[in-house]
This record gives sequence, C-alpha cells and structure tokens, in this order.
Amino acid sequence: MALPQLKNDATVARLDGLTLPEGAAWATSARKDALSRVTQMGLPHKRDEYWRYTDPVNFVTADLVEAATFDNDEAPLFDAIDRVKVVFVDGVYDAAASDDLSAEGIEIEMLSDAMSTDIHWAKDLYGALDTNGQSPVERPLAALNTAFAENGVVIRATAKAAKPVNLIYKRGDTTASDAMVHHVVKVEEGAAVTVLETGPAAARLSSVLEVDVAATGAFHHVRSQGRDHERRAVTHCFARISTESTFKSFTLTVNGALTRNECIIEINGDDAIAHVAGACVGDGKDFHHDDTIFITHDAVNCESRQVFKKVLRNGATGVFQGKILVKAGAQKTDGYQISQSLLLDDDSQFLAKPELEIYADDVACSHGSTSGAIDETALFYLQSRGVPRKQATDLLTLAFLAEALDEIDNDDLADDLRDRLEGWLARHG
Repeated sequence: MALPQLKNDATVARLDGLTLPEGAAWATSARKDALSRVTQMGLPHKRDEYWRYTDPVNFVTADLVEAATFDNDEAPLFDAIDRVKVVFVDGVYDAAASDDLSAEGIEIEMLSDAMSTDIHWAKDLYGALDTNGQSPVERPLAALNTAFAENGVVIRATAKAAKPVNLIYKRGDTTASDAMVHHVVKVEEGAAVTVLETGPAAARLSSVLEVDVAATGAFHHVRSQGRDHERRAVTHCFARISTESTFKSFTLTVNGALTRNECIIEINGDDAIAHVAGACVGDGKDFHHDDTIFITHDAVNCESRQVFKKVLRNGATGVFQGKILVKAGAQKTDGYQISQSLLLDDDSQFLAKPELEIYADDVACSHGSTSGAIDETALFYLQSRGVPRKQATDLLTLAFLAEALDEIDNDDLADDLRDRLEGWLARHG
C-alpha cells in the first residue's frame, strides 16, 4: 500500500473517538488549526525519513500497549533543592500533592484554566511554536498533542525566579495510562526561570513544551525521564529565543522501552545562546532511545551546542538525528554538535544522522559522531591498581557521560543526577 494511504488510514483510526476540548475562542481556534495540520500531514510512519530509525507505531495507534508500574524506593530526585512542586498523576494535575503555585518572579497556572480565559498571554504562544516547527520537517505527533492535550501548565517569568519549578510526573495504579501534557513558558525581557521535569508520567506519554525567551532572558531546563522499564514517551520541545537570550536544556534517560525526544529551536535574535544536551543509559534489547534535534540560526553572532552521549548494552538501541541550519545572513554563527555512544557489547547499536546546512560564509560549525567500546588500556590500568573490573567499567562510563552532564549550569542539579547514574550503574551488572 502507498505511504500516503497508510498514513491516512492510521490518522483516521487514531482520531476516531477523540473530541477537541472546549475552551475560549482563541483556544478552540488553535486546537482546530492543529487538528487540520494533523489531517493534512498524516501521522508518522516508519518509512518517513525522520522516523527511519524509530518505529512510531506505538505512538500512533489508538491501542495502548500497557506498561507495568515500577516500584522505585529511591528518594525523590532534587528533593534537597528548594523548588515549587507541580505534581501530575497519569498526566492529571494533583493539587493536593502540589505546592502553592505562587512564587516570586513567576506566574503559574493550569493549562485548562488559561485556555478557558478569553484574554490571556498564552493566546500568542499556544500552538504557535509548534506551527513554526513543522517546517521543513513535519512533526504531526506534536500537532496531535496541541489539538487534544487538556493538562499542563503555563508559566510566565516576569523577573529572575527565586525557585525552580519542578513538574513531577507520577504513575497511578493503572498499567494502561495514556497521558498528553502541554506546557507553555514565556520568559519576559531580562527574566529567568529554571524548569525541572522528573518522573515516568504514564504507560504512554505525549508531551509538548513551548518556550518563548525574550531579549536578555534565560530559560534552563533539566529533565530526568523516569525509570519505568516498559514506559513509552514522545516529547517535543519548541523554543524561540531572542537577542542576547539563553536557552539550555539537558535530559537524562534511564530505562524505558521506547523514548523519542525532539527539540526544535529558532534563534531569532543576535548574540543568543542555545545548548541542548542529553545522556542516556540503556540495558536490554527492549530499550530504544531517540534524540532528534533541529536548531535554526537566523541571527548574527549566535552560539549553539548539541552534546549527546549514550551508553548501551545487552542489545539496546540508541538513535541521534541532529541538524544545524544556518540561514543566509546569520554570520559569525558558532555551531557545535557531538553525538557519541559507548557500546558495552556487540549486540547493541547506535544509529546517527548528523547534518549541517549552511547558507552563510562567516561561520564556525562542526559535527562529529562516534561509537566505541570501553578503552581496554584504561580498564587494565584501573584493574592493575586494584579496582575491580565492574567498578572500573562504571568509572569509565561516568567519565564518558561527563561532557553531557557538564552542560548543566547548576552544580546541585548536576550532582544529584550523577548520584542517580552511579546508583543505576551499581545495580546493573
């Protein structure tokens, strides 16, 4: 069967029974526009260019693959950090488990409340960055989320926020939870906010984060995707950054059956900085992890970095697709991209597609991608000094991941993630 027909049939089946949520006129219009994009594009298929390494069938089908809940006896991540906790259970806001949402320098509301209001600042952002991010690569799963997601938060930073906002995703008792969350963040001129995301969320999660950073603003994002072994998640982060602004995002992923993280960034103002980084550790043939990044430079003297490290063993699969697009006139661009994998056996695989597309002549752009095994010389050196082989392997693994973790500006957050990684490695022989 021809690909357009396959995609159309899958889209019709997925949309059957879904109803657009009610809201204010602007919200309904944004949802209808998103639904129109979905029907025009069709949901993704493995024969699509940017899905060739990851089969999207579990994200597309209306039939949910159940995922057993994971009994995690560890203390909550970032528990020692003073933060505003916003808790979602199976994708639904849990007010009783959350903190008071008022905090210095930021305004936090539920998405459903914002979208029922006739006049709201989110009107200019909800679905707008998703729309911009659909070209030149279509992202229909993001549009599907924009059309139907009812849960999430809208955050406006009006000054330098006194505390990070921690979006905590918990699983309920069901093994068949199917969550859609959509967050919108607006950073005003000169303001700054840090958003933390932690937890597994659901058996299947669709998440969209739209971030608009005004001139001289700063947005920091640190995410740890929960340790459920069978969970499936597709996430999209759309960002638009302006003059002298900063956007930095880091994601740590351990466990999970299928994860696809997409990040699409537009650099529209001079002297701006955009960093995206990630580290993942996967164990077993059922582990599949995909990072897909697209950064567009459309301003002068801007910097972007993509730093991704994956540790894979026992048949795990890692994917990286990263692109730097430098438009005409975006002179003095500094673009850096590195993707590397550490394969701890002969059964695991790393699939990479790094890309540069440059239309300016005064730029410094580079990309590199490598796969390799543990350095046997370094391993022998450590063992010769009395370090057991398992511990030596873990030390070299942490050293391999260090470049990605170094992208986190906050030392306390980085140290907490390093501790979790050390614990994960210690538990996995």
